Amino acid sequence: MSTAATANNRVVSGMRPTGRLHLGHYHGVLKNWVKLQESYECFFFVADWHALTTHYEEPQVMAENVWDMVIDWLAAGVSPGAARLFIQSRVPEHAELFTLLGMITPLGWLERVPTYKDQQEKLRERDLATYGFLGYPLLQSADILIYRAGLVPVGEDQVAHVELTREVARRFNHLYGREPGFEEKAEAAITKMGKKNAKLYRDLRRRYQEQGDAQALEVARAMLESQQNISLGDRERLFGYLEGSGKIILPEPQALLTEAAKMPGLDGQKMSKSYGNTISLREEPEEVEKKLRTMPTDPARVRRTDPGDPEKCPVWQFHLVYSDEKTREWVQEGCRSAGIGCIECKQPIIEAVQAELRQIRERAREYEEDPSAVRSIINEGCERAREIARETMEEVREAMGLEYK
Repeated sequence: MSTAATANNRVVSGMRPTGRLHLGHYHGVLKNWVKLQESYECFFFVADWHALTTHYEEPQVMAENVWDMVIDWLAAGVSPGAARLFIQSRVPEHAELFTLLGMITPLGWLERVPTYKDQQEKLRERDLATYGFLGYPLLQSADILIYRAGLVPVGEDQVAHVELTREVARRFNHLYGREPGFEEKAEAAITKMGKKNAKLYRDLRRRYQEQGDAQALEVARAMLESQQNISLGDRERLFGYLEGSGKIILPEPQALLTEAAKMPGLDGQKMSKSYGNTISLREEPEEVEKKLRTMPTDPARVRRTDPGDPEKCPVWQFHLVYSDEKTREWVQEGCRSAGIGCIECKQPIIEAVQAELRQIRERAREYEEDPSAVRSIINEGCERAREIARETMEEVREAMGLEYK
Protein backbone atom coordinates (compact mmCIF):
# COMPACT_ATOMS: atom_id res chain seq x y z
CA MET A 1 0.00 0.00 0.00
CA SER A 2 1.31 3.45 -0.84
CA THR A 3 1.94 5.48 2.24
CA ALA A 4 1.46 8.70 0.35
CA ALA A 5 -2.02 7.68 -0.74
CA THR A 6 -3.01 6.59 2.74
CA ALA A 7 -2.74 10.12 4.07
CA ASN A 8 -3.63 11.91 0.82
CA ASN A 9 -6.68 14.12 1.23
CA ARG A 10 -7.28 14.51 -2.50
CA VAL A 11 -10.40 13.11 -4.22
CA VAL A 12 -10.93 12.69 -7.99
CA SER A 13 -14.21 11.85 -9.70
CA GLY A 14 -15.61 12.36 -13.19
CA MET A 15 -18.87 12.08 -15.07
CA ARG A 16 -19.53 11.48 -18.75
CA PRO A 17 -21.39 14.35 -20.46
CA THR A 18 -24.79 12.88 -21.18
CA GLY A 19 -26.62 16.21 -21.20
CA ARG A 20 -29.07 17.40 -18.57
CA LEU A 21 -28.98 15.28 -15.45
CA HIS A 22 -31.86 13.63 -13.60
CA LEU A 23 -32.71 12.60 -10.06
CA GLY A 24 -30.73 9.38 -10.46
CA HIS A 25 -27.55 11.39 -11.02
CA TYR A 26 -28.41 13.71 -8.14
CA HIS A 27 -28.95 11.00 -5.54
CA GLY A 28 -26.32 8.65 -6.96
CA VAL A 29 -23.42 11.07 -7.44
CA LEU A 30 -24.00 14.79 -6.92
CA LYS A 31 -25.21 14.73 -3.31
CA ASN A 32 -22.10 12.75 -2.48
CA TRP A 33 -19.86 15.25 -4.30
CA VAL A 34 -21.41 18.12 -2.34
CA LYS A 35 -20.63 16.30 0.90
CA LEU A 36 -17.08 15.36 -0.13
CA GLN A 37 -16.12 18.89 -1.13
CA GLU A 38 -16.60 19.98 2.48
CA SER A 39 -13.94 17.58 3.78
CA TYR A 40 -11.51 16.88 0.93
CA GLU A 41 -9.55 18.58 -1.82
CA CYS A 42 -11.79 17.61 -4.72
CA PHE A 43 -11.23 17.43 -8.48
CA PHE A 44 -14.50 16.91 -10.42
CA PHE A 45 -14.20 16.68 -14.18
CA VAL A 46 -16.29 16.32 -17.33
CA ALA A 47 -15.12 13.01 -18.81
CA ASP A 48 -15.56 13.95 -22.46
CA TRP A 49 -12.82 11.61 -23.72
CA HIS A 50 -14.53 8.78 -21.87
CA ALA A 51 -17.77 9.62 -23.64
CA LEU A 52 -15.98 9.17 -26.97
CA THR A 53 -14.97 5.60 -26.08
CA THR A 54 -18.60 4.53 -26.57
CA HIS A 55 -20.25 7.46 -28.41
CA TYR A 56 -17.53 8.52 -30.85
CA GLU A 57 -20.09 8.75 -33.66
CA GLU A 58 -22.02 11.60 -31.97
CA PRO A 59 -19.68 14.63 -31.88
CA GLN A 60 -22.51 17.05 -32.65
CA VAL A 61 -24.07 16.70 -29.19
CA MET A 62 -20.87 16.78 -27.12
CA ALA A 63 -20.51 20.54 -26.55
CA GLU A 64 -24.16 21.09 -25.62
CA ASN A 65 -24.09 18.13 -23.26
CA VAL A 66 -20.96 19.39 -21.51
CA TRP A 67 -22.39 22.80 -20.61
CA ASP A 68 -25.80 21.41 -19.65
CA MET A 69 -24.14 18.97 -17.28
CA VAL A 70 -21.91 21.60 -15.68
CA ILE A 71 -24.91 23.84 -15.05
CA ASP A 72 -26.64 20.95 -13.30
CA TRP A 73 -23.54 20.34 -11.16
CA LEU A 74 -23.52 23.95 -10.04
CA ALA A 75 -27.27 24.02 -9.48
CA ALA A 76 -27.03 20.89 -7.33
CA GLY A 77 -24.55 22.59 -4.99
CA VAL A 78 -21.15 21.58 -6.36
CA SER A 79 -19.05 24.64 -5.56
CA PRO A 80 -16.20 26.04 -7.70
CA GLY A 81 -14.91 27.61 -4.50
CA ALA A 82 -14.58 24.25 -2.78
CA ALA A 83 -13.63 21.98 -5.70
CA ARG A 84 -11.81 22.15 -9.02
CA LEU A 85 -14.30 21.77 -11.87
CA PHE A 86 -12.79 21.16 -15.29
CA ILE A 87 -13.06 19.37 -18.62
CA GLN A 88 -10.85 16.33 -19.14
CA SER A 89 -9.78 17.17 -22.70
CA ARG A 90 -8.72 20.67 -21.63
CA VAL A 91 -5.98 19.10 -19.49
CA PRO A 92 -3.92 17.28 -22.16
CA GLU A 93 -1.59 15.82 -19.51
CA HIS A 94 -4.31 13.18 -18.96
CA ALA A 95 -3.66 11.90 -22.48
CA GLU A 96 0.11 12.05 -22.10
CA LEU A 97 0.08 10.00 -18.90
CA PHE A 98 -2.43 7.58 -20.47
CA THR A 99 -0.02 7.05 -23.37
CA LEU A 100 3.00 6.51 -21.11
CA LEU A 101 1.15 4.13 -18.80
CA GLY A 102 0.08 2.20 -21.89
CA MET A 103 3.74 1.39 -22.50
CA ILE A 104 3.99 -0.60 -19.25
CA THR A 105 0.48 -2.01 -18.72
CA PRO A 106 0.02 -5.68 -19.70
CA LEU A 107 -2.80 -6.24 -22.18
CA GLY A 108 -4.30 -8.95 -19.97
CA TRP A 109 -4.91 -6.45 -17.17
CA LEU A 110 -7.31 -4.51 -19.41
CA GLU A 111 -9.05 -7.54 -20.86
CA ARG A 112 -9.91 -8.89 -17.42
CA VAL A 113 -11.64 -5.71 -16.15
CA PRO A 114 -15.20 -6.94 -15.41
CA THR A 115 -16.98 -4.00 -17.06
CA TYR A 116 -15.15 -4.55 -20.38
CA LYS A 117 -17.28 -7.52 -21.44
CA ASP A 118 -20.34 -6.27 -19.55
CA GLN A 119 -20.41 -3.01 -21.49
CA GLN A 120 -19.80 -4.78 -24.79
CA GLU A 121 -22.87 -6.90 -24.08
CA LYS A 122 -25.05 -3.96 -23.01
CA LEU A 123 -24.01 -1.83 -25.98
CA ARG A 124 -24.13 -4.50 -28.65
CA GLU A 125 -25.61 -2.05 -31.16
CA ARG A 126 -22.36 -0.06 -31.10
CA ASP A 127 -19.02 -1.01 -32.61
CA LEU A 128 -16.81 -1.18 -29.53
CA ALA A 129 -13.98 -3.19 -31.03
CA THR A 130 -11.71 -0.15 -30.62
CA TYR A 131 -8.44 0.57 -28.85
CA GLY A 132 -10.15 3.44 -27.02
CA PHE A 133 -12.79 1.20 -25.49
CA LEU A 134 -10.29 -1.45 -24.45
CA GLY A 135 -8.08 1.22 -22.90
CA TYR A 136 -10.71 3.30 -21.10
CA PRO A 137 -9.93 1.75 -17.66
CA LEU A 138 -6.31 2.83 -18.14
CA LEU A 139 -7.49 6.32 -19.09
CA GLN A 140 -9.41 6.30 -15.80
CA SER A 141 -6.17 5.34 -14.06
CA ALA A 142 -4.42 8.29 -15.69
CA ASP A 143 -7.28 10.58 -14.58
CA ILE A 144 -6.64 9.54 -10.98
CA LEU A 145 -2.86 9.25 -10.95
CA ILE A 146 -2.23 12.58 -12.69
CA TYR A 147 -3.52 14.27 -9.50
CA ARG A 148 -1.93 11.73 -7.15
CA ALA A 149 -5.35 11.26 -5.59
CA GLY A 150 -5.62 9.33 -2.36
CA LEU A 151 -9.33 8.55 -2.63
CA VAL A 152 -11.71 7.72 -5.47
CA PRO A 153 -15.45 7.68 -4.67
CA VAL A 154 -17.00 4.64 -6.38
CA GLY A 155 -19.79 2.15 -6.08
CA GLU A 156 -19.02 -1.53 -5.64
CA ASP A 157 -19.16 -2.14 -9.40
CA GLN A 158 -16.23 0.26 -9.95
CA VAL A 159 -13.85 -1.07 -7.28
CA ALA A 160 -12.08 -3.19 -9.92
CA HIS A 161 -11.12 0.00 -11.77
CA VAL A 162 -9.48 1.44 -8.68
CA GLU A 163 -7.65 -1.84 -8.10
CA LEU A 164 -6.32 -1.68 -11.67
CA THR A 165 -5.11 1.85 -10.96
CA ARG A 166 -3.31 0.63 -7.86
CA GLU A 167 -1.62 -2.15 -9.84
CA VAL A 168 -0.53 0.28 -12.55
CA ALA A 169 0.89 2.71 -9.98
CA ARG A 170 2.67 -0.13 -8.19
CA ARG A 171 4.23 -1.33 -11.45
CA PHE A 172 5.27 2.19 -12.43
CA ASN A 173 6.91 2.85 -9.05
CA HIS A 174 8.68 -0.50 -9.19
CA LEU A 175 10.08 0.24 -12.65
CA TYR A 176 10.98 3.90 -12.18
CA GLY A 177 11.03 4.69 -8.45
CA ARG A 178 14.74 3.99 -8.01
CA GLU A 179 15.86 7.27 -9.50
CA PRO A 180 19.61 7.97 -9.89
CA GLY A 181 20.99 9.32 -6.62
CA PHE A 182 17.83 8.38 -4.73
CA GLU A 183 19.48 8.03 -1.31
CA GLU A 184 21.44 11.26 -1.69
CA LYS A 185 18.25 13.14 -2.65
CA ALA A 186 16.39 11.57 0.28
CA GLU A 187 19.12 12.61 2.72
CA ALA A 188 19.08 16.12 1.30
CA ALA A 189 15.29 16.22 1.76
CA ILE A 190 15.65 15.17 5.41
CA THR A 191 17.82 18.18 6.19
CA LYS A 192 15.12 20.52 4.84
CA MET A 193 12.85 19.50 7.72
CA GLY A 194 15.09 21.13 10.32
CA LYS A 195 17.45 19.55 12.84
CA LYS A 196 14.80 18.39 15.33
CA ASN A 197 12.49 16.80 12.75
CA ALA A 198 15.41 15.34 10.79
CA LYS A 199 16.70 13.61 13.90
CA LEU A 200 13.22 12.31 14.72
CA TYR A 201 12.69 11.03 11.16
CA ARG A 202 15.99 9.13 11.17
CA ASP A 203 15.20 7.62 14.57
CA LEU A 204 11.72 6.51 13.46
CA ARG A 205 13.11 5.11 10.20
CA ARG A 206 15.73 3.11 12.09
CA ARG A 207 13.16 1.75 14.56
CA TYR A 208 10.88 0.65 11.74
CA GLN A 209 13.53 -0.87 9.49
CA GLU A 210 15.60 -2.53 12.25
CA GLN A 211 12.89 -3.47 14.73
CA GLY A 212 9.74 -3.59 12.62
CA ASP A 213 8.11 -0.96 14.86
CA ALA A 214 4.77 -0.32 13.10
CA GLN A 215 3.93 2.57 15.42
CA ALA A 216 7.18 4.30 14.47
CA LEU A 217 6.15 3.98 10.81
CA GLU A 218 2.77 5.60 11.46
CA VAL A 219 4.33 8.46 13.46
CA ALA A 220 6.82 9.08 10.67
CA ARG A 221 4.08 9.11 8.04
CA ALA A 222 2.08 11.65 10.03
CA MET A 223 5.15 13.80 10.53
CA LEU A 224 5.88 13.85 6.79
CA GLU A 225 2.32 14.86 5.95
CA SER A 226 2.54 17.82 8.32
CA GLN A 227 5.81 19.17 6.86
CA GLN A 228 5.29 22.51 5.16
CA ASN A 229 8.87 23.18 4.06
CA ILE A 230 9.40 20.21 1.73
CA SER A 231 8.04 19.71 -1.77
CA LEU A 232 5.54 17.02 -2.74
CA GLY A 233 8.34 15.24 -4.60
CA ASP A 234 10.56 15.23 -1.51
CA ARG A 235 7.68 14.05 0.65
CA GLU A 236 7.04 11.07 -1.63
CA ARG A 237 10.77 10.40 -1.80
CA LEU A 238 10.92 10.28 2.00
CA PHE A 239 7.88 7.98 2.17
CA GLY A 240 9.79 5.50 0.02
CA TYR A 241 13.05 5.98 1.94
CA LEU A 242 11.19 5.37 5.17
CA GLU A 243 9.96 1.97 4.04
CA GLY A 244 13.17 0.95 2.32
CA SER A 245 11.74 1.22 -1.18
CA GLY A 246 12.25 3.80 -3.91
CA LYS A 247 10.53 7.10 -4.48
CA ILE A 248 6.75 6.87 -4.71
CA ILE A 249 6.12 8.81 -7.91
CA LEU A 250 2.49 7.76 -8.41
CA PRO A 251 0.74 7.01 -5.08
CA GLU A 252 -1.73 4.12 -5.01
CA PRO A 253 -5.28 5.44 -4.47
CA GLN A 254 -7.90 3.88 -2.25
CA ALA A 255 -11.52 3.22 -3.24
CA LEU A 256 -13.92 5.33 -1.21
CA LEU A 257 -17.11 3.28 -1.22
CA THR A 258 -20.11 5.56 -1.39
CA GLU A 259 -23.59 4.88 -0.12
CA ALA A 260 -25.70 6.09 -3.00
CA ALA A 261 -29.46 6.04 -2.68
CA LYS A 262 -30.89 3.66 -5.28
CA MET A 263 -33.04 6.12 -7.19
CA PRO A 264 -35.80 4.25 -9.01
CA GLY A 265 -37.27 5.33 -12.28
CA LEU A 266 -40.94 6.15 -12.77
CA ASP A 267 -41.57 2.53 -13.79
CA GLY A 268 -39.64 0.89 -10.94
CA GLN A 269 -36.55 0.13 -13.01
CA LYS A 270 -33.27 2.02 -12.53
CA MET A 271 -33.75 5.66 -13.54
CA SER A 272 -32.16 5.99 -16.98
CA LYS A 273 -32.69 8.03 -20.13
CA SER A 274 -32.60 4.84 -22.16
CA TYR A 275 -35.69 3.63 -20.28
CA GLY A 276 -37.55 6.94 -20.64
CA ASN A 277 -38.38 6.91 -16.92
CA THR A 278 -36.55 9.98 -15.64
CA ILE A 279 -37.29 13.29 -13.94
CA SER A 280 -34.64 15.82 -14.91
CA LEU A 281 -33.24 18.28 -12.40
CA ARG A 282 -34.68 21.20 -14.37
CA GLU A 283 -38.04 19.61 -15.16
CA GLU A 284 -40.92 22.11 -15.01
CA PRO A 285 -43.17 21.73 -11.90
CA GLU A 286 -46.24 20.88 -13.97
CA GLU A 287 -44.41 18.11 -15.80
CA VAL A 288 -42.98 16.73 -12.53
CA GLU A 289 -46.44 16.51 -11.01
CA LYS A 290 -47.88 14.93 -14.14
CA LYS A 291 -45.17 12.27 -14.27
CA LEU A 292 -45.51 11.37 -10.60
CA ARG A 293 -49.33 11.31 -10.64
CA THR A 294 -49.36 8.93 -13.60
CA MET A 295 -46.73 6.56 -12.21
CA PRO A 296 -47.80 2.90 -12.31
CA THR A 297 -48.74 1.37 -8.97
CA ASP A 298 -49.42 -2.11 -7.59
CA PRO A 299 -51.42 -3.83 -10.38
CA ALA A 300 -53.55 -5.51 -7.70
CA ARG A 301 -55.13 -2.13 -6.86
CA VAL A 302 -57.57 -1.90 -9.74
CA ARG A 303 -60.18 -0.10 -7.61
CA ARG A 304 -59.75 2.32 -4.73
CA THR A 305 -61.11 -0.29 -2.32
CA ASP A 306 -58.61 -3.01 -3.37
CA PRO A 307 -55.79 -3.62 -0.85
CA GLY A 308 -52.25 -3.51 -2.17
CA ASP A 309 -48.67 -4.38 -1.38
CA PRO A 310 -46.17 -1.46 -1.28
CA GLU A 311 -43.29 -3.82 -2.07
CA LYS A 312 -44.82 -4.38 -5.52
CA CYS A 313 -45.33 -0.67 -6.22
CA PRO A 314 -42.74 1.69 -7.81
CA VAL A 315 -44.09 4.53 -5.68
CA TRP A 316 -42.90 2.76 -2.53
CA GLN A 317 -39.32 2.92 -3.82
CA PHE A 318 -39.68 6.72 -3.97
CA HIS A 319 -40.90 6.70 -0.35
CA LEU A 320 -37.71 4.86 0.62
CA VAL A 321 -35.72 7.81 -0.78
CA TYR A 322 -37.89 10.75 0.24
CA SER A 323 -40.15 9.85 3.17
CA ASP A 324 -39.53 9.66 6.90
CA GLU A 325 -40.40 6.63 9.00
CA LYS A 326 -43.79 7.98 10.05
CA THR A 327 -44.86 8.54 6.44
CA ARG A 328 -43.66 5.07 5.44
CA GLU A 329 -45.71 3.48 8.22
CA TRP A 330 -48.74 5.46 7.02
CA VAL A 331 -48.16 4.15 3.47
CA GLN A 332 -47.73 0.54 4.58
CA GLU A 333 -50.88 0.57 6.71
CA GLY A 334 -52.99 2.58 4.29
CA CYS A 335 -52.04 0.59 1.18
CA ARG A 336 -52.45 -2.86 2.71
CA SER A 337 -55.85 -1.95 4.20
CA ALA A 338 -57.02 0.15 1.22
CA GLY A 339 -57.30 3.00 3.72
CA ILE A 340 -55.62 5.39 1.29
CA GLY A 341 -55.74 5.62 -2.49
CA CYS A 342 -52.77 5.69 -4.83
CA ILE A 343 -53.08 9.44 -5.46
CA GLU A 344 -53.02 10.07 -1.71
CA CYS A 345 -49.96 7.85 -1.42
CA LYS A 346 -48.17 9.80 -4.14
CA GLN A 347 -48.86 13.26 -2.66
CA PRO A 348 -45.99 13.30 -0.11
CA ILE A 349 -43.62 12.23 -2.90
CA ILE A 350 -44.84 14.98 -5.22
CA GLU A 351 -44.32 17.59 -2.49
CA ALA A 352 -40.86 16.29 -1.56
CA VAL A 353 -39.60 16.12 -5.15
CA GLN A 354 -40.98 19.56 -5.99
CA ALA A 355 -39.30 21.07 -2.92
CA GLU A 356 -35.99 19.43 -3.82
CA LEU A 357 -36.07 20.58 -7.43
CA ARG A 358 -37.31 24.12 -6.71
CA GLN A 359 -33.94 25.33 -5.44
CA ILE A 360 -32.03 23.46 -8.12
CA ARG A 361 -34.14 25.05 -10.87
CA GLU A 362 -33.65 28.52 -9.41
CA ARG A 363 -29.87 28.15 -9.24
CA ALA A 364 -29.76 26.64 -12.73
CA ARG A 365 -31.71 29.58 -14.14
CA GLU A 366 -29.05 31.99 -12.89
CA TYR A 367 -26.34 30.10 -14.76
CA GLU A 368 -28.49 29.65 -17.87
CA GLU A 369 -28.85 33.44 -18.04
CA ASP A 370 -25.09 33.96 -17.61
CA PRO A 371 -23.26 31.30 -19.66
CA SER A 372 -20.04 33.33 -19.52
CA ALA A 373 -19.92 32.74 -15.76
CA VAL A 374 -20.09 28.97 -16.33
CA ARG A 375 -17.27 29.12 -18.88
CA SER A 376 -15.21 31.27 -16.53
CA ILE A 377 -15.62 28.70 -13.74
CA ILE A 378 -14.47 25.91 -16.05
CA ASN A 379 -11.58 27.94 -17.45
CA GLU A 380 -10.31 28.65 -13.97
CA GLY A 381 -10.78 25.01 -12.93
CA CYS A 382 -8.87 23.79 -15.99
CA GLU A 383 -5.93 26.05 -15.21
CA ARG A 384 -5.82 25.01 -11.56
CA ALA A 385 -6.01 21.33 -12.55
CA ARG A 386 -3.25 21.75 -15.15
CA GLU A 387 -0.90 23.19 -12.55
CA ILE A 388 -1.08 19.92 -10.58
CA ALA A 389 -1.01 17.77 -13.73
CA ARG A 390 2.11 19.52 -15.05
CA GLU A 391 3.97 18.90 -11.80
CA THR A 392 3.16 15.20 -11.96
CA MET A 393 4.21 14.89 -15.58
CA GLU A 394 7.53 16.58 -14.95
CA GLU A 395 8.38 13.85 -12.44
CA VAL A 396 6.98 11.09 -14.65
CA ARG A 397 9.02 12.22 -17.66
CA GLU A 398 12.16 12.52 -15.56
CA ALA A 399 11.65 9.05 -14.05
CA MET A 400 11.15 7.51 -17.51
CA GLY A 401 14.20 9.23 -18.98
CA LEU A 402 12.20 11.64 -21.15
CA GLU A 403 13.71 14.88 -19.84
CA TYR A 404 16.34 15.91 -22.39
CA LYS A 405 18.42 18.67 -20.90
